Amino acid sequence: MNAPTILLLCLIIPLCGGVLLAMQNKSPNTRDTISLVTGVSLFAAVLSLYPAVLAGNSPQLILAEPVKGLSFSLQVEPLGLLFATVASGLWILTTVYGMGYMRGNGEVQQTRFFFCFAISISAAMGIAFAGNLFTLFLFYEMLTLSTYPLVTHKGNEDARRGGRIYLGILMFTSIGFLLFATLWTYSLAGTLDFRAGGILKDHVTPTTALILLTLFAFGTGKAALMPFHRWLPAAMVAPTPVSALLHAVAVVKAGVFTVLKITIYIFGIDLVAETGAGDIALWTATFTLTVASLVALTKNNLKARLAYSTIGQLSYVIVGAMLANAAGIIGATMQIAMHAMGKITLFFCAGAIYVATHKTEISDMRGLGYRMPFTFAAFFIGSISIIGLPPLGGSWAKWHLLLGSLEASQWIIVGALLLSSLLNIAYLIPVAARAFYLTPEQKTPTIQVAEAPMLCVVPLCITAAGTFLLFMFGDALNHLVTLIPLRAELP
Repeated sequence: MNAPTILLLCLIIPLCGGVLLAMQNKSPNTRDTISLVTGVSLFAAVLSLYPAVLAGNSPQLILAEPVKGLSFSLQVEPLGLLFATVASGLWILTTVYGMGYMRGNGEVQQTRFFFCFAISISAAMGIAFAGNLFTLFLFYEMLTLSTYPLVTHKGNEDARRGGRIYLGILMFTSIGFLLFATLWTYSLAGTLDFRAGGILKDHVTPTTALILLTLFAFGTGKAALMPFHRWLPAAMVAPTPVSALLHAVAVVKAGVFTVLKITIYIFGIDLVAETGAGDIALWTATFTLTVASLVALTKNNLKARLAYSTIGQLSYVIVGAMLANAAGIIGATMQIAMHAMGKITLFFCAGAIYVATHKTEISDMRGLGYRMPFTFAAFFIGSISIIGLPPLGGSWAKWHLLLGSLEASQWIIVGALLLSSLLNIAYLIPVAARAFYLTPEQKTPTIQVAEAPMLCVVPLCITAAGTFLLFMFGDALNHLVTLIPLRAELP
């Protein structure tokens, strides 16, 4: 099977899976089997694209051309392939986890839940393999709309209010800023194709480049730059598998991926570096990563704390993109994968704690580590990776971001990254530490292991192990990232 056909299959497989899922409302076991088979099939299809990309090829498929010179097309390149691998791989584990979580909590509308999950993953694949900005924008909006029912899944007033904030901010930023910036780009360059070295050089002044890239950064609301970040904490009313989807599998990663791809393939890092086009986004991201970490310290609700942690960690990707040098791009790209594995572990743990104990407040979790040793050990491992300490994967991303900051002589950025890591320690480590403290009435722990259902615990153990594997095989990931064409090939 050739690569263009596989690209099309990456969109079709989850869509077909979603249709089959919608027909299994009265057969939960069949529904869950279809979900797993669909996830594994998609992951296999994505992996089959690696030989072509590692060989230096970039297969393309044009699906339609509604306007002359403006096509609806797919293309695979290293950055998109990495995002697709992360999303499709973690979808399998999130599906398994979702089965345990939804059944353990007796959640309603489970079939609709998994149907929307499948549609959102198809949208994520479209974003990953978009051949131009026009295609990316269409799938970006599809992702927003398909995840809205997931955010409002519980159907209560809190869910509806969270859904309004979610949809309102994401639609406002994408239509008000992202669409406008896309149209402006087309008027300047006459194309929206993603090209090595960018398409805007010789078409923009430094001031225009600054305004345009700022519009793209804020218009990509899923990247959660302040002040357009409130949708992320608001969406925490959703079930924990949805939180995992939002924070690790698809949504926020689609946001920072979009900013990174636009920086590389629409502007080009040379244009950004020479004109200072990324300055506003760079300092906004630096402000966001610092303030979000401080806010996380104040949150007693575990999911709320993790939500603000995500806001800060996403800004690492924006910082790396706006540094506009090779080390920064490598660090930003690695952060997409490293943060996904670490943060999905933390959200899996939060959901497992809720299923087993119905506790959501960190202050109520003292001593729970003896009851749920696997869950809290995994939480500790995921935390270390998010902090950026070896021997876990997150350390590679932060290492390259620091190198990129030093290369750009951005000492304030270096200080902000180090301060953020210290704040990560302050708001993450106490969660696991508290869990293994004895309550004042206890002198010795009562060993009564009562973990969440196995379908919840096994995925979080796998993702925790995954943070270690990402560290051990960081060189292979680095090799893929270095294949991203940062500059146009000389004739």
